[in-house]
Amino acid sequence: MLRRSPGAAALFAIVWSSLAAAVYFSLGVVAQNALGLTPVVFLGAAIFFALTAMTYVEGASMLPERAGSTVFARHAFDELWSFIAGWAVLLDFLILIAVTAFVATHYGAGFWEPLGSGALEITLALGIIGYVALRNIRGAGGGRTIERVSALVVVDVLLQLLIVVLGALLIVDIEALTRTIELGTSPSWEGLLFALTVSTVAFTGLEAASGLAGEVRVSRRDLRRLLAGTTVSVLVIYVGISLVAVASLPVTPGAAPLTEEARDAPVLALVAAFDPPWLAEGLRYAIAALATITLVVAAHGAMLGLSRLAYSLGTNRQIPTVIGRLHRRHGTPYVVIALAALLASVLVLPRDLEFLVGIYAFGAMLAFLIAHVSICVLRYRQPDRPRPYRIAPSLRIGRGELPLPAVLGALMAAGGLVSLLAFHAGARTVGLVWMAVGVALYVGYRRRMGMPLLARVVVSETVLSRAETARAEYGSILVPVFGSALDDDIVQTAGRLAASEDPEEGAGRGATIEAIWVFEVPLSLPLDARLPEAQLRAADAALARAKAVGEEYEGVEVMTATVRARRVGEGIVREAARRGVELIVLAAEEPSRIRGGARLGGVGGPLDNFVGEATKHVVRKAPCRVILTAPPGDEDG
Repeated sequence: MLRRSPGAAALFAIVWSSLAAAVYFSLGVVAQNALGLTPVVFLGAAIFFALTAMTYVEGASMLPERAGSTVFARHAFDELWSFIAGWAVLLDFLILIAVTAFVATHYGAGFWEPLGSGALEITLALGIIGYVALRNIRGAGGGRTIERVSALVVVDVLLQLLIVVLGALLIVDIEALTRTIELGTSPSWEGLLFALTVSTVAFTGLEAASGLAGEVRVSRRDLRRLLAGTTVSVLVIYVGISLVAVASLPVTPGAAPLTEEARDAPVLALVAAFDPPWLAEGLRYAIAALATITLVVAAHGAMLGLSRLAYSLGTNRQIPTVIGRLHRRHGTPYVVIALAALLASVLVLPRDLEFLVGIYAFGAMLAFLIAHVSICVLRYRQPDRPRPYRIAPSLRIGRGELPLPAVLGALMAAGGLVSLLAFHAGARTVGLVWMAVGVALYVGYRRRMGMPLLARVVVSETVLSRAETARAEYGSILVPVFGSALDDDIVQTAGRLAASEDPEEGAGRGATIEAIWVFEVPLSLPLDARLPEAQLRAADAALARAKAVGEEYEGVEVMTATVRARRVGEGIVREAARRGVELIVLAAEEPSRIRGGARLGGVGGPLDNFVGEATKHVVRKAPCRVILTAPPGDEDG
């Protein structure tokens, strides 16, 4: 259950740092395409933010693990859809790193103009990306970082509110703004649809905030206040600052295209229209300093979100382990961070902000669409799951309640995705190629490792760490698997005991894990009787999964086999003796609920009721040591 804590302020800071950064880099692109309808576009973005925030809050409040669209899709659908959502968010984080680093140079040019052009611009942008990557590899972060971000967010909100108030008093003329609108011509339908989609790119901060689920505790009342406060802030500042932008930037019919500064650093350009000159000059330096810092912080946050997501994908066996490898000293996914820094650096080189923002919007729309649909599906698949926050209003349809805001959000996200594919060549080409490569990587990796495409496969963090230095304690280990949720745990336990001494240098020698499936054949049939196809398929799937999980440990080889026996315990003991293994790692089954003593095969005395008959037989008769996992707990007692 959620409880009161200062977590609400931290979540607000995480969400708003992304929202504030997006004002600094998206305002110019939106104004250039939406012209006089820019305030209407940002009003629509604020509405979409409210709908999407409700979806993410319900999902994060009901799921015990770090949430986000990839987790929502895992619970609502399967592991493939979870990967698709995660891969789309990875694209967003990657583009956000490139965009924020690039635009930061243009706001830095508010102090010294050469910073925003030529070789110096590229050098500074690459330097920001390198700095962010190094900070994340070293594991910078924690409570002090959140406190600093929170302070920065407060200053940023106050400054943007000041710009809105001063702009309303000094330069906004509503009647003059409405005279410039000729829908379909100024702006064009294509430009308006593109602007509507691009205006929502800021909302990936919801992914980062929901990723803290299970770490930050917030009361139900604070959760609702956080949602309402963030939505009102977005509405006031986004609509207000867009009104000022339309009044101050040349976006009227017949006006010259936006200058490079107005497109890439729009807030600097709009304060230049303020009068008197000393006010414009003072605001220029304040914006230059604050925007540059905010954009660098946003780049750092995007890299942090990317590394956390890559860790999740790695432990859920959705990307190759080598990509999610953790640093020996810092415990961070340094391979992913280094690859992201390299790709972001390449994306910066063309210096085309509209191209990058379009691709960013593609990933955002796809992730938001999956998130909204997942929450709708979970209302039917898990209707009784506790939901500290529940989207309202909902419509009763069949055996579940359909959340109408999530439905509307899904329709808006689907419309934005379709418009991007229709009108933006960069999103259509790069976005679809990125997703196709990702799905091919996922399918190829799972097929090569013998893992199912749709089922979840989880490995421990030690699999991703090259700091694993435990000496192999046993030369051969027998692991019976039963197709249960405990199979991964027992194989991981065996893998850690079997791992080679030094995976970094290849020293030492690993062990062999003998994974077996025991078919219990009834006395009414001969031992070599034909087995049902369903049992054979279940055995093959469980053994393939055990092999994939076990061989993630350095130097470990997993051999698989099926065994027939009259009793499961007898089959395990017989195979252990025949194979000469040194250890059996076994998931203890729960004892029978039959009362009346051990003679009836049920629960006996107080010292004889901890496991079932098969486990007791293995413990008593095994020719080697046995390690047991705890049996499942009794829900009733």
